Amino acid sequence: MDTLTQAALGAAVGGAVLGRRLGRKAVLIGAALGTLPDFDVFLDYGDAVLNVTEHRGFTHSLFVLTGFGTLLALLARRFAPARDITLGRWWAFFVLCLVTHPLLDALTTYGTQLWWPLDMRPSAWPVVFIIDPLYTLPLLVGIGFAMATGNGFRGPAWGLSLSCAYLAFAMLAKGVVEHRLEPLLAEYGIEDAPRLVQPTPFNTLLWRATIIDGDDHYETLVGLFDGTEPPLLEVFHRGAELEADALALEKGARLDWFAGPYLRYEVRRRDGRETLVATDVRLGFPGFYAFSYALATREGEAWQPLEPTEMVTPDTRADRDALGQLAARVFSPEARLCTSDFVTDRWVADVPEAC
Repeated sequence: MDTLTQAALGAAVGGAVLGRRLGRKAVLIGAALGTLPDFDVFLDYGDAVLNVTEHRGFTHSLFVLTGFGTLLALLARRFAPARDITLGRWWAFFVLCLVTHPLLDALTTYGTQLWWPLDMRPSAWPVVFIIDPLYTLPLLVGIGFAMATGNGFRGPAWGLSLSCAYLAFAMLAKGVVEHRLEPLLAEYGIEDAPRLVQPTPFNTLLWRATIIDGDDHYETLVGLFDGTEPPLLEVFHRGAELEADALALEKGARLDWFAGPYLRYEVRRRDGRETLVATDVRLGFPGFYAFSYALATREGEAWQPLEPTEMVTPDTRADRDALGQLAARVFSPEARLCTSDFVTDRWVADVPEAC
């Protein structure tokens, strides 16, 4: 999630745990702790693939943050002027303010290495977009009340309760969307294919489903207000014939570890040379993919790894009007939004007649 939201979450948690005893101080310290795990954005690994795959790494580990929170609790118990606060309460304060950050991040699409240093793929159970005003606003109102009145508990506790209720709604909405998808996927025979269901930007009413089946990359939008209107399933090429070449590269394998099957491959001409490019189709929107990486250049019949890898601009014809169309689609299934409208034609395999 964005920095403001993480600061607000840490502040609300801090107020809920120690607001009665520390007042505004609990809110301010909680806000600082809530943003701390994101200091890794300042780390530059000198390589585009490493920068994206190492983010939300060791600084988001539940093991690391719990250990660090325990250390802070011991120091606070020993040196803080508030001698009546028990070690257990200090521990709950520091650990919860820290670990709620990666736990919230894990509810977005990007993926969070909760179990670092264990060799496990990043955890991602996307139910909220990386910026969602309806999640953040109750937290901000609650901590604003705390700062204005000096009551460090009541406002943050209410804000935290409302934001958690919103997450519960988002989880329920995702369940409804997945239920509506089942007949469509069964019709295409892809009910067992890897799928990713995530909210579209800034809301939990309209959801995007991405399904990968070999070289086929399926996309559809499903809204809670769609009623009996069936989803439109569009099919795109994924460039799977290049996947083996990409996975043979160290950075290509690293990107696959990070994004799983949700990668598109293509050969692009850059600086007069053929370049193998991988695009993460989870992050962004068809026509608006933000994360593409140049992995290798062709030398004769072989691919020569790029050192370092580079982030490149995707070759699309997307325009910003799509965001307005997306907003209209939230409440109106009649406002058909075909993602193929924003994707270069060479990637389109099949679109419904309604598009």
